[in-house]
Amino acid sequence: MAQESSSVLDRLNPEQRAAVMHRGGPLLVLAGAGTGKTLTLAARVAQRVLDGADPNRLLLLTFSRRAAHELSHRAGRQVQQALGLRSTDGAAPLLPWAGTFHAIAARLLRELAPRIGLNASFTIVDRADAESLMGLSRERLGLANANVGGQAADSSRGGRRFPLASTCLAIHSRCMNTQAPLGQVLATQYPWCLDAHDALTQLFRAYAEDKHAQATLDYDDLLLAWQRLLAEPALAAHLRARFDEVFVDEYQDTNRLQAAILRGLKPDGAGLTVVGDDAQSIYAFRGAEVGNILGFAQQFAPLATVVPLQRNYRSTQPILDCANAVIAEAPGHPDKRLHTDRTEAARPQLVTVADELDQARQVADQALAWREEGLRLKQQAVLFRTATHSAALEFELARRNIPFVKFGGLKFLEAAHIKDLLSVLRWAHNPRARLAGWRVVQRVPGIGAVSARRLLDAMDASPEPLAALQAWQPPPAARAEWAALARLMAGLAQPDSPWPGELTTVRDWLAPHLERLYPEDHTLRLADLDQLQALAAASRHRERFLTELTLDPPEATSDESGVPLRDEDYLILSTLHSAKGQEWSAVQILNVVDGCLPSDLSTGSAGEIEEERRLLYVGITRARQQLRLMAPLRFHVTQQHRHGDRHLYGNVSRFITRRVMATLDKRVPALAPAAGAADAALADLPEVTLDLGAALRNTWS
Repeated sequence: MAQESSSVLDRLNPEQRAAVMHRGGPLLVLAGAGTGKTLTLAARVAQRVLDGADPNRLLLLTFSRRAAHELSHRAGRQVQQALGLRSTDGAAPLLPWAGTFHAIAARLLRELAPRIGLNASFTIVDRADAESLMGLSRERLGLANANVGGQAADSSRGGRRFPLASTCLAIHSRCMNTQAPLGQVLATQYPWCLDAHDALTQLFRAYAEDKHAQATLDYDDLLLAWQRLLAEPALAAHLRARFDEVFVDEYQDTNRLQAAILRGLKPDGAGLTVVGDDAQSIYAFRGAEVGNILGFAQQFAPLATVVPLQRNYRSTQPILDCANAVIAEAPGHPDKRLHTDRTEAARPQLVTVADELDQARQVADQALAWREEGLRLKQQAVLFRTATHSAALEFELARRNIPFVKFGGLKFLEAAHIKDLLSVLRWAHNPRARLAGWRVVQRVPGIGAVSARRLLDAMDASPEPLAALQAWQPPPAARAEWAALARLMAGLAQPDSPWPGELTTVRDWLAPHLERLYPEDHTLRLADLDQLQALAAASRHRERFLTELTLDPPEATSDESGVPLRDEDYLILSTLHSAKGQEWSAVQILNVVDGCLPSDLSTGSAGEIEEERRLLYVGITRARQQLRLMAPLRFHVTQQHRHGDRHLYGNVSRFITRRVMATLDKRVPALAPAAGAADAALADLPEVTLDLGAALRNTWS
C-alpha cells in the first residue's frame, strides 16, 4: 500500500496529486507554463522513496546540472519532512544518479570502459577543443589549404570553398543528435555545403579515427556511445536492471538520440516518467524534436498515462486566455487550457506603433510609467525574437539613461561587426583616432598587429594623416584587399560624402570580411548593419550620429560584452529563447509582425512556423500581471537610397488570429512629434556670432 504522506501531498492540487500517485506503466506529465512542474516532479520522486524505492536505483535526467541539483534536493527535503527528520546543511543529495544526459553517459561509460574496448582514461573535450580537433583532421586531409580570396580553398576540389572547422563540427553534431543522414542535414540546414557531401563524409570518418587514436570523446559521442551500449543485448540487460525508475525533466527538449536512449532503458515504458510541455518546445535548432513528447503515449502498449497540469500559479486569467488562444491554433496540440483563480485583471494589449523608432519610445515610456506606479525595472522585461530586434530600443534606453541588462546575445552596439562599422566611421571622421584605425586595418587579410602599428605610427608622424594612409605600402599578401580600404577611406574623406548613404559603401566593404570571419552567421550580421543604417537615418550628419551614440571607444577588440550597467534598478532585455523558465510582473514583446515573429528565416516549413508560434506562447506566459504586444506598421529601408523615406509595411503577426484578437485590447498611442519640428524651429532663431573656441579656452584660464 502506498504511503500517502501529508507533508508531500498537502501542497498539491488534484492534478499534481494524480501525477505523484500514479503507479504502473509509463507516465507523461503534460505540464503547462507556470503549473508547478518542478514541485510535482520532486514530489513524485520523494513519494517513490517513501513507498520504499531505493534512491540508488532511481535515475533522474535533466538538461542542466542546476536543475538536477535543485530537483534532487527538493525531493530530499520533502522526504526529510515526511519522516520528521531535521534538515542538515550540506546533506548528500537524495539521488546519486541525478544529472544531465551527458554527465550520466560519461559516468556509465567510465565504469564500463574496460568491457567495451574503451580506454578507461578517455578524455572528454568541450566544443572549443572538438572544433580544434576537427580542424586538425581537416588539415590532415588537405581540406584546409591557404585562404584564397578570404575563403578556405581546396585544390583537389578545383579551389571551391570548403566549410570551416566550426561549420563542419555543427553539421557533424546535428547528424549525431537528430540521427538524420548527412545528405538530409545538408539539404535542410546547410544547402551551400551540399557539394561537399563526400568530402565531409571522409572528414567525419577521419575525425572519428583521430578521436579514437587519442582516446577522446566529444559531447555527442557520449550520447551515441550510451545508445550503442543499449543496442547490445547483454549490456542493455545490465543497464536496465541498474535502474528501477527513470524520471526525465523538460522532455520536450529531447532529441532523437536521447529519446532512443530512454526507449532502450525502458522498452515497455514501465517505471518511466517524463515531464514537459509541447507548447514550449523551442529548441529545434539544437536538434530537439517536439514529436518526442507529442507521440510519447502512442509508442507503448498499453498507452502511457497522460496527466495534464493546467492550473497556473503565475499569470492572470486574461493573460492565460491570450496564451490559450495562441496555442489552440497549433495543429495537433493536445487539449490543454491553462486557468487560474486570478481572474480580475487588465487584458493584454496589442499596441500599434508607427515604426521601430516609435516602438522604442513607447516601450521606454511604458517602462518608466510602470516604474512610477511602483513596478521596479527589474520586475519588467522586454522580449524579442532575435537579438538584433532590440537595436533601436537599446539606442533609446542609452539616450534616456535608462539602465538595462540584455540576455540572449551581445548588446547591439558592442557586437564585433557593429564595432567594425562604427570604427570605420570614427576613423574617417578623425584619422588620428588610433584605436578605430587599429581595429579597421586588421580586418584586411595579411595585416596583423605589427603592420597595423607601422601604419598608424606613420599617420601620427605625418601632418596629413590621410595622405600618409594613401601612400603606405602594405605587406605583399595584403595589397589587393588594402587597395579597397584605401579607396573607401578616400571617399569618406570627401566633403560631399552622402549621409546616411555612405553607410552602404562601408557595409559593402565590410560584407566580404564578415563572410570570411563569420561564415555561419554572416547574413545575420549583415542584417545588423542594415538595422544600424535605419538608426543612422534619424541623424542628419555623421558627426551627430556618432555623438548621439554616446559610447566610449572600445578598449579591446573582443566580442564579449563588458560588465552590464547595474544601477539601483535596470530593465531586462531578453530574446524569447533566453526567457524560457523566467517570469516577470510586466512583459512587452517587440515586433509581433510577420517577418519578425515568425521570423522570415523560419518559414520554410510548417514545422518551423509552428515553433515560431510556440516562441510567442513562451513570451506571453512569462508575464504575471501586464502584457503588451508591440506591432510596428513600418520598417525603414535605407541601404539602397541616399535620401528619402523608403519603407516596408509590417503586417501584424499571422499568429494574432481573430480568436487571439478577441483576448486583446487594441491600442494606438499618439504619434511622436514630427522629426523635422525641431529643425523647423531652428530656422526662426536669429543669427548669432559666437566664438565658442575662445569661450572654451577662457574656461581654463
